[in-house]
Amino acid sequence: MLAGSRSRAVSALRPLTRTITCKASNFYTDPSKNQEPGVSTSPSISPEQREILDRALRVDQAGEIAANWIYKGQFAVLGRDPQVGPLIQEMWDQEKLHLKVMDKLQLQHKVRPTLLSDVAKAAGYALGAATALMGKEAAMACTEAVETVIGEHYDDQLKDLELLPSSHPSIPLLRDIVKEFRDDELEHLDTAVEHHSQRAPGYALLSAVIGGGCKVAIELCKRF
Repeated sequence: MLAGSRSRAVSALRPLTRTITCKASNFYTDPSKNQEPGVSTSPSISPEQREILDRALRVDQAGEIAANWIYKGQFAVLGRDPQVGPLIQEMWDQEKLHLKVMDKLQLQHKVRPTLLSDVAKAAGYALGAATALMGKEAAMACTEAVETVIGEHYDDQLKDLELLPSSHPSIPLLRDIVKEFRDDELEHLDTAVEHHSQRAPGYALLSAVIGGGCKVAIELCKRF
């Protein structure tokens, strides 16, 4: 019942088509685009709109920090496993790219980073290593639970970002980056399910605890 409900929920999150032909993140990884206004400037917006932007980037950067350390913990335990080691490395590499982009967005828009970054690192590594020690399926269950929450979070965030003006090029670009990263996270979710996340011992409880923890972390990082 839980697995079926989650699959339906995730399907509802998944976009029908890609709306851009090239990755929005390329604007932050291609040095030739460093001086473009959408990458190098921030909009002049109201205090209320600035709060929406600040909270979005603060929590997204914190989330990518935590994700990197989750995969670092998983890789420390399962990195040599011929089945899941390469998968963890591939997903971790994507998260490294996400964090690189979020770090640049944080500097571009002069957003205060979360005060909880060290907590995110420690908690992420502990979660990744602990679930990996429980077995490959538990590590995948961790990924599934985390990415389910993050997919929902990014969808909610896109609604908030619609309140920001599209007249400044950085805002449409930011929306496209959030869409791109959401799609990446949902691909990670698919990978976890394909590699038997739902066979993990205590799957339902494990998923509920991890998912609930992620939701609490999101709210804390918005504020602190």
